[in-house]
Amino acid sequence: MRLFHGSNVLIDSINLAMCRPYKDFGRGFYLTDLEEQAEKMAVRVSRIYGGTPVVNSFEIDDDFRKNSDLQIKDFGEQTTEEWAKFVMNNRSRVYTDEKNILCNKDNKYDIVIGPVADDNMALLFRQYENEIIDFATLLRGMIYKKTSSQYSFHTEKSIMLLRKVVDKNV
Repeated sequence: MRLFHGSNVLIDSINLAMCRPYKDFGRGFYLTDLEEQAEKMAVRVSRIYGGTPVVNSFEIDDDFRKNSDLQIKDFGEQTTEEWAKFVMNNRSRVYTDEKNILCNKDNKYDIVIGPVADDNMALLFRQYENEIIDFATLLRGMIYKKTSSQYSFHTEKSIMLLRKVVDKNV
């Protein structure tokens, strides 16, 4: 399987310490199986931080989910209540129950797979956190959102499964 990472730099080796905290699935290295999504991210990141948009490509064995040495959380393609709580907990700067199964701040999951919480969903999350909307309204708002996919790698053990392949300037 080929996965893509949109950036403003070429990435030859992945350094998890360089990854930002408070992301959808916690601090980790994020990729997608949608090359177009990675291209858009590369352009966005370059616009914000400078540099040249580049899509870094990696391969992983198709059967990686069968690896019994890995803890993998797979939300599938649809947004769900469980996914929403997981994303809100990981994005929160004040959430501290790291041992909760709906949080990955402690990297209990080597790999997490699921939908991307885009800017519109982030707005819904903020409205919920600020008690402007209730959880039922948050879930109804998510139903109509078109999502894209992400694969996040949180441990050195999971990073070792990725093999670098040809990069592409956008």
